[in-house]
Amino acid sequence: MIDWNSIESLLAKEEGKTIEFKENCRSLSRIVQSVVAFANTAGGVLVIGIRDRTKDVVGLPDPLADEEKLANAFADSIQPLLIPDIQISAWRDRELIIVSIPHTLGPYYVKSEGIEKGVYIRLGSTNRRAGPEIIEEIRRLSRNTFFDEQPCTEVNSEAIDFRAASEFFAEVSRSLNEARMTTLGLLVNRGGKNIPTRGAILLFGKNRRTIFPDAIIRCARFQGTGTERFLDQTEIDEYLPRAIEAAISFIERHTRQSAEIGRIRRTDLPEYPIQAVREAIINAVVHADYALGGMDIRIAVFDDRLEITNPGFLPFGLTLEAALSGVSRLRNRVIGRVFRELKLIEQWGSGIGRIIAACKAQGIQPPLFEEIGASFRVTLFSGAVSERIAPDWLDPLMDHFTGCGKITTKDAAKLWKTTDRTARTRLRSLVEKGILAEIGTSRKDPKKTYVMKNP
Repeated sequence: MIDWNSIESLLAKEEGKTIEFKENCRSLSRIVQSVVAFANTAGGVLVIGIRDRTKDVVGLPDPLADEEKLANAFADSIQPLLIPDIQISAWRDRELIIVSIPHTLGPYYVKSEGIEKGVYIRLGSTNRRAGPEIIEEIRRLSRNTFFDEQPCTEVNSEAIDFRAASEFFAEVSRSLNEARMTTLGLLVNRGGKNIPTRGAILLFGKNRRTIFPDAIIRCARFQGTGTERFLDQTEIDEYLPRAIEAAISFIERHTRQSAEIGRIRRTDLPEYPIQAVREAIINAVVHADYALGGMDIRIAVFDDRLEITNPGFLPFGLTLEAALSGVSRLRNRVIGRVFRELKLIEQWGSGIGRIIAACKAQGIQPPLFEEIGASFRVTLFSGAVSERIAPDWLDPLMDHFTGCGKITTKDAAKLWKTTDRTARTRLRSLVEKGILAEIGTSRKDPKKTYVMKNP
């Protein structure tokens, strides 16, 4: 049984990639789609008995009957067999059903729709039907293979610029021969012949645009904070290790330098920490989904921010919270391996942490990491973090949450030695700022509780 702390922790979240709220079990077909999408993407939790728009806790009149309906629907409608964990949990005088779905190697699909049309994935808070490229990526994951490890049968070994590749390796005092290229996954043997992999063509292909026309970095400097007018733009079509330096040069050309005066000499500070910029670009190149046609890596420089966007959401099985905590899952094993050899990557899973640390060290706003549709974006913000003076009543509230995970209006009034009305106003202001979440059976629920909001 899930205790109130776990339930209120769930209710403090917003619908997204790994959580969804349903008022009841009337639309079983949509519930089945959500379960399939969660299983294929990164796992998730479905909470039934909650109005998804207002998040009012309405409960279920007959949860035992609903539990049986759900169990039968999952067993009869999902292929291969998937058995989510279904629990009935009480919250005050209401009963909810909580369905926990693990991420499992699929693809899972709605049986009545077939595998071509019945595979769903989670994009934000919505379920989307997966296309052939996504289905193939899920299958590769179940086979523990990667897109860039596949042989590029359209070409032969002459398609690799071996001289350029050798020069890159020589810069880090490493040699490159055919055996080493095989070890790195740049070549695979098929029928007694060495054939370049897709990763080899992406990295060092002489005419890679004929096979991967979108494997470029598109850069633009916009005027102001919108995309209505650009001041400069370029397409970087270079071997991937060289493309990173070209992208950094474009950003440096279009961003400001400030001066920090020391005791002896002046130090020039870039608008954005160079280490954060480098890590963000490398992450975009290494984790881009090159199987998605019509999408390229994009760098957009605005007056107030820098956006670096790559095609492909986070790899299946990985959530944004896990990525921010240092968990890493490669999408392109060959590219990642070569970048490590070239010392462009120092330690697996450290890229996001380095970006955050570099911004903090320079005293600018924390970066923003987002999944936007089928893309992943890193945003770096210009300017120092503004000093905000917190009201003197905020610290006691935070101390209260350290010892107790929730608070009511009456408890807050006692804590602050003020009226219920003042306490309610303060709590509502924190809800509006996204710091707290309110949980109750309705907006006017007198027993409403407030908890720290989860991402």
